[in-house]
Amino acid sequence: MSELLLPPIGMLAELTHRCPLQCPYCSNPTELMKANRELDTQTWLYLFRQAADLGVLQVHLSGGEPTLRRDLEQLVAGLSSRGVYTNLITAGVGIAEGRIRALAEAGLDHVQLSFQGARAATTERIGNNRGSHEKKLETARRVKAAGLPLTVNAPIHRHNIEEVPDFIELALSLGAERLEIANVQYSGWALVNRDALMPDRASVERQVEIVEAARERLRGIMNIDFVTPDYFATYPKPCMGGWARDAFMVAPDGTVLPCHAAHTIRSLTFERFGDRSLAEIWTDSPAFNAFRGTGWMQEPCRSCDRREIDWGGCRCQAMAIAGDPAATDPACAKSPIHARMSMLIEDALATARADGSNDATTFVYRRIAAVQEPV
Repeated sequence: MSELLLPPIGMLAELTHRCPLQCPYCSNPTELMKANRELDTQTWLYLFRQAADLGVLQVHLSGGEPTLRRDLEQLVAGLSSRGVYTNLITAGVGIAEGRIRALAEAGLDHVQLSFQGARAATTERIGNNRGSHEKKLETARRVKAAGLPLTVNAPIHRHNIEEVPDFIELALSLGAERLEIANVQYSGWALVNRDALMPDRASVERQVEIVEAARERLRGIMNIDFVTPDYFATYPKPCMGGWARDAFMVAPDGTVLPCHAAHTIRSLTFERFGDRSLAEIWTDSPAFNAFRGTGWMQEPCRSCDRREIDWGGCRCQAMAIAGDPAATDPACAKSPIHARMSMLIEDALATARADGSNDATTFVYRRIAAVQEPV
């Protein structure tokens, strides 16, 4: 690796895989960890201190559902004491009254609240949890009452893509400062459910028009971030800002990875915090260095003028579709197998027409059990 190695500035901490919802689009691995494999409070606090020493400026506290950790306030306070910005990524279901305010008092900076649908029936069907929509609305109210900024996160797929206008109005009604229209990325449980989740191209194109119009209309009122769907893209996104370039994630058991789906690259071995320090893993881990920078790239990436824009795109997507984590991301129009993305879309839609997966009856719901990911 010849490129200058900079310190990381961001970290995703998956505190637990436990969750009251069973969303079929979840990016967690299909082999979910039980509570007895989670790092304890003191180990997380030690890890967070090392992250701050390493240069991390913001930590996204995620899961599963991070509020199922009884020590969440203590973890937030530990990060706040080091001046690290904290963002809680939550499903907003089952949070006790007063908990949000307690987290704010501990130093929490921001809440990102996910909605499976803009309508109650959709939220409850996708999350497989009755009454969850109203609980989310109440959580949003408590976030605002605690004086915390709010982001509404809308994971988009075939079963809610027509609700994008309603998501925009929902976020406005809740006083959200930001709305994230996040088209589902196909890893983990989402990859298992790809045929049941994939939208058609016409719906995606309508979505883009709606989002662009809303961005213009709501400029200065609410920010709308749009995560484009890779399968419909011309060029790939820089995954996590580029493989091990400025961010990393930690799984509930302390395994440190460049991104949430990196475990799908079976040829790499990822190290656990405690066996080595964060600094050693960030700097010296063979897995972190495997696709860092541009030296690993094959053609056409190696000579492409976008190589330091998208940093090769998603290595996990290359693994899932091309069977080679070093291949050009198939989302890129320059990939020799780019056409395979369109074929996968058509295959998914054909399967949906054949087996009825235009409704939710074919979902493989997220549960603590082993499910083999397709290749």
